[in-house]
Amino acid sequence: MKDSLFDLPKEPEPSQPTPKQSEQPKVYTVSQVTALIKSCLENTLPGRLTISGQISGFKCHSSGHCYFDIKDENSIIPAVMWKSDFIKLKFKPENGLAILAKGYIDIYPPQGKYQFYADSMQPAGVGELQLAFEQMKNKLEAEGLFSDEHKKPLPKYPFRIAILTSKSGAALHDIVDSIRNRWPVAKLLFYDVPVQGAGAAEKIALAIKDVNKRNKQLQIDIMIVGRGGGSMEDLWAFNEEPVARAIYNSKIPIISAVGHEVDITIADLVADARASTPTKAGVLAVPDINEVKIHIDNIYNRITSDTQSCLRLSLEKLKTILASAVFRNPKTIVQNRIQQLDDFENTINNSTRNLVSANRQRIQTFFEKIRNIEPHRLIADRKININNLQNRFHNQMISILHKINLELANRENRLAGLNPKAVLQRGYSITRNKRTSSLIRSLDDVKTEDVIITELANDRIIESKVTKK
Repeated sequence: MKDSLFDLPKEPEPSQPTPKQSEQPKVYTVSQVTALIKSCLENTLPGRLTISGQISGFKCHSSGHCYFDIKDENSIIPAVMWKSDFIKLKFKPENGLAILAKGYIDIYPPQGKYQFYADSMQPAGVGELQLAFEQMKNKLEAEGLFSDEHKKPLPKYPFRIAILTSKSGAALHDIVDSIRNRWPVAKLLFYDVPVQGAGAAEKIALAIKDVNKRNKQLQIDIMIVGRGGGSMEDLWAFNEEPVARAIYNSKIPIISAVGHEVDITIADLVADARASTPTKAGVLAVPDINEVKIHIDNIYNRITSDTQSCLRLSLEKLKTILASAVFRNPKTIVQNRIQQLDDFENTINNSTRNLVSANRQRIQTFFEKIRNIEPHRLIADRKININNLQNRFHNQMISILHKINLELANRENRLAGLNPKAVLQRGYSITRNKRTSSLIRSLDDVKTEDVIITELANDRIIESKVTKK
């Protein structure tokens, strides 16, 4: 058995092909590989995606296109948003902001990388409009547009009021009715502007600038800008930057009247005053004419009362002056001054005589001395001294007399000013009762049939008879 057995020959292994016999591998270009990946992505991924994540590395190119990354805690995707889509956003994308972005994923061949092409975006967890409102509010507040020091006071009594709103809205009628009921004397000028929709903010801002530009002719005292209530989207034109800056730069005081009580817009914060409703804008802009009339009546009564009090006090002062000694016997002052003048004259004469006598006595004494001490030698000097003394005496006399004349003229002028008859030259008159010779100050000082004498200027008189009181 053992000898019958034999080893079977092994099955020959297939021979390995030589390199010349094997097939050559296919070589791909970079562009072909990129195209394969692009095709794979297009066939595998959904056509549109919504991606949740945070913005990182946000950069807006000078062309208007925006480049950024969307990331979460584990991964990151580069993203692009073209200018045509970016300008539609109400808010400003910022690093770290959580968003929901809609778009599609594609390959960027020049760099061989995939990226997300976003065509719309909204904040995650907060409304797009609310975020845009907060961003605009923070930006303008930092620039000082809400500061009270820049707000202009409203005129107390405006007579020319401009209303900027839509002619089709109820706000116009509410504002007009409110103003005309309270202050019908005001002239109202209406400027029709769209208050919502695309381009409304620019047209509102342009209208505000136009009114300011033409105000030299229009003479507007105050401007009301606003509209009725609506959703936040309806009111959005009043949250945009062009309207805020136009209100801030306005030389005319502006009242913002947008929406209802709970609605707050950027225009409300920038304006010089905010009305919670269009109706209240009219109340805020003008006073109540009935209250103004009452105020004017109160002022008139106060002025009348004060005037009467002043007249009574002046009359009492006049009576006191007329009862003084100057008016009762005005000649006394003149007579006293004449007597004083006589006293001055006597004093001067006595002083002069004494001075002359003393000088003569001195001259005589000197003459005796000179006669004893060679008078011919000193006589020339003494004559000179005598002439000097005589000149001094003469000048002194002239100076004294001049002062006396000035004093006399001054007192005469003062006396003339106190003369009660001086007023006759200005058209006044003095009336006396011929029977009693007393001045007539009231009807009680005369009786019917009394003869009265009216004294005029230049000592002219009129004699008349009382026929009726």
